[in-house]
Amino acid sequence: MEVDVAVVGAGPAGSTFARIAAQAGLEVVVFDKRKELGNPVRCGEGLGVAEPMREGLELPRYAYSVEIYGAKVVAPNGKEIIMRNENTRGWVLERKYFDKWLGELAVDKGAKIYAYHRVFDAKKEDDGVTLSVMDENDKVSHVKAKLVISAEGMEALTARKLGFPTIHRLYDVDTCYQYEMKPYDHENLIELYFGNKIAPRGYVWVFPKAARKANVGIGIGAHLITGQKRGGLDGATPKVFLDEFIVNNDQLKEASKLLDFGGVISVGAPIDRFVDDRVMVIGTAAKQVDPIHGGGIELAMHAGTLAADAAIKAFEKNDFSKDMLYNGYEKPWRDSRGAELDLRLRLRKALEALSDDDLNYIFEAVSGNELLDVMAGNVAPVVAKVLKGRPSLLKVLGPLVKG
Repeated sequence: MEVDVAVVGAGPAGSTFARIAAQAGLEVVVFDKRKELGNPVRCGEGLGVAEPMREGLELPRYAYSVEIYGAKVVAPNGKEIIMRNENTRGWVLERKYFDKWLGELAVDKGAKIYAYHRVFDAKKEDDGVTLSVMDENDKVSHVKAKLVISAEGMEALTARKLGFPTIHRLYDVDTCYQYEMKPYDHENLIELYFGNKIAPRGYVWVFPKAARKANVGIGIGAHLITGQKRGGLDGATPKVFLDEFIVNNDQLKEASKLLDFGGVISVGAPIDRFVDDRVMVIGTAAKQVDPIHGGGIELAMHAGTLAADAAIKAFEKNDFSKDMLYNGYEKPWRDSRGAELDLRLRLRKALEALSDDDLNYIFEAVSGNELLDVMAGNVAPVVAKVLKGRPSLLKVLGPLVKG
């Protein structure tokens, strides 16, 4: 098979790219290792307003469970702050339907998707890139593409085969565990619980779903999994911490667990380059993930959009060079979302250096609107306010206002 573009991975990044590129007339094939797009689910399923919706596409009702109006963040001592404005609106998805919807949009525009097809090797040539693909019957075929897109998520095997630095440092990874639980009453707010005894270098989340259900999960620093006693608990596995949180939550301790799974997510900086001749890496494969909460769906779709626009221009000029793809995709991403994620990475590092007492003080000192300002990038006034009352935090919070 010879095609214009081969995409590895039919998640939000890959399907978004495929839809836009196919709509422009490119011959696009997408390979995904899963039997069914979106299944199994491996995330909390939260999504803010994302690229397809900005383009005027309407999220179908079957693709999400509930609408979200804001967030409740909770300090170690139980102090709650509510954040609610237009920027905090979104959805808790049904990923097995959402991903399939994105894939079908791409197919409607002319892309072809092959589920249950694993790409296990990739070799670059002067006139294209050849992928080795194994189907559900273990039959191997070879696909040659003028341009290859790695949208594989954390695995990023194809990107690694093509020379991209996709190996994860343990410090830059959170290990996660999640249950789907019922019953749980909510106010259409996502809930985030912080504290070193609750979730070291991480947080517990409760994402509400329809029919009084909720995704209840935790992410903690993978480098903490040492088997030592932490927070009064044996070991630092996320499930142990999550089970302890549930036992101490008035609603959850009586709820049933309908589903459970574990996984890992990158919470470090993006990889140091996204492009090479004839190759682009997008989404979680490029570590384009929010380092505070590990969310990556919206970022992945944004990257898919930028990369598709770059691909269209590359085909118009018959130029698939690294420079062409960098100027069309990587540079615009780093100048916009990359700068945002750099600040949020600094914020994450500051948060993990705070004691529970420091966190409690900050939650008492700031308001929901001020937290929204921080998340929007307006950090300096809030840091100044906190330091006025607790100057000992200068060393920790100072890096947030640099640059």
